[in-house]
Amino acid sequence: MQVLGIDIGGSGIKSAPVDTETGTLVESRIRIPTPQPSGPEAIAEVVAQLVEKFNWRGPIGCTFPAVVQHGIVLTAANVDTSWIGVDADALFEQHTRQSVHVLNDADAAGICEMRFGAGEGHDGVVIILTFGTGIGSAIFNQGVLLPNTELGHLEVRGKDAEERASDRAREQKDYSWEDWAGRVNEVLGRYEALFSPDLFILGGGVSKEWKHFGQLLETRASIVPAQLRNEAGIIGAAMAAEIALSESAN
Repeated sequence: MQVLGIDIGGSGIKSAPVDTETGTLVESRIRIPTPQPSGPEAIAEVVAQLVEKFNWRGPIGCTFPAVVQHGIVLTAANVDTSWIGVDADALFEQHTRQSVHVLNDADAAGICEMRFGAGEGHDGVVIILTFGTGIGSAIFNQGVLLPNTELGHLEVRGKDAEERASDRAREQKDYSWEDWAGRVNEVLGRYEALFSPDLFILGGGVSKEWKHFGQLLETRASIVPAQLRNEAGIIGAAMAAEIALSESAN
């Protein structure tokens, strides 16, 4: 099945049609800078532009960097606060005139990574973390997603985990790889104490620098880098939309 995947990020909104059976992009992806301010109408207009650029008619999966429950945006830690309470499914459907399924961005990346990436074949407890502006998270048990975990906001010594160990924190405070890895280990230790995972998969933009810090990470669980980076959100969003469409039909 082909589904249009859209990945909404803080700096850019990326999109491409996806073959959900193979997890590949059917056409080259298109990226449009995220408008500032990034309120609902501004983002919806960019989503509509992407749909028109692909001349797309059919189902759409779309990521969003917040808790999204049944299409409703419930938090706004790293996005414009005007999003809180917005029915994102309905908003994007109004602008595109197509069926749209919206979900948390880390959950979408996790769905992709579990099917086509480093999580493929793992049936235990897997925690996928994306290190970027914040720390996104997706937890799977026996291949089933627990949505909207948002572990980046778990408190670690009085601050959100992402304030201590996100890639943005590393860049802003100019941490060495050794210093930053120590902070990541502290965060991973908290997650491990709570969830006892079998595997951590670390993604986000910083994962391409794995050679600088991967060997410095220490947990009881295995730790591996994500295999699908820039395209994981697009592919995972498309896969989630296909699943939602199938469930609604039954």
